[in-house]
Amino acid sequence: MSDVSDSLVIIPTYNEKENIEKMVRKVFSLTKPFHLLIIDDGSPDGTASIVKKLMGEFHGRLFLEERTGKLGLGTAYIHGFKWALQRSYEYIFEMDCDFSHNPDDLLHLYDACAVNGADLSIGSRYIKGANVVNWPLGRIIMSYYASVYVRIITGIHVMDTTAGFVCYRRKVLETIQLDEIRFIGYAFQIEMKFTTWKHGFKIIEVPIIFTDRTEGTSKMSKGIFKEAIFGVMQLKWKSFFRKYKKVN
Repeated sequence: MSDVSDSLVIIPTYNEKENIEKMVRKVFSLTKPFHLLIIDDGSPDGTASIVKKLMGEFHGRLFLEERTGKLGLGTAYIHGFKWALQRSYEYIFEMDCDFSHNPDDLLHLYDACAVNGADLSIGSRYIKGANVVNWPLGRIIMSYYASVYVRIITGIHVMDTTAGFVCYRRKVLETIQLDEIRFIGYAFQIEMKFTTWKHGFKIIEVPIIFTDRTEGTSKMSKGIFKEAIFGVMQLKWKSFFRKYKKVN
């Protein structure tokens, strides 16, 4: 497999020793070559050590950035975005490590951008052809109506505004002022999509089968949902006073 790739997959980790090696091997087994950046927030279970061992096998394709302590999902992705922009990647992906996102769908997200012209492609749970597996009904309802709430408040035309499985073209991350992105949990995903949309970039949603994790521990909390609910109102209010450079 070639060491050269135009695509970087960013995966933040915290205590993912059950999943990390399987995820790395799965991504590198795909028909398209991807590079993989793991951003580990000081996992006490040794996740980073597993990645380091694999780096010898996947030299030039697997990378690790270690941070001290749990600094938040949003800051992990911002760290990864900046890392990617210092290099020559054209397509930058976000993905979870717990296999709730099927690595096979990386190919569909890539095609949406590289073939169909999207600037941001979203692995969506709430469009035709998508499905959510193993989630409690209450969680599905909460997540679905969270996106409805976001659409009502912001006016954005995205069905799955909290999705964490996405692909950005390089020019989107170069346009967005990454240091001005404020939120770190669910609201981070909303803020990134909202800002992309306000700049006039083309967004395409791709149906995925979302499967709840089977190994490891969920990082979801009430605080994350609270941030999303109040963060959306704050996001909309601040947008009245901010100028967005229209690119399209």
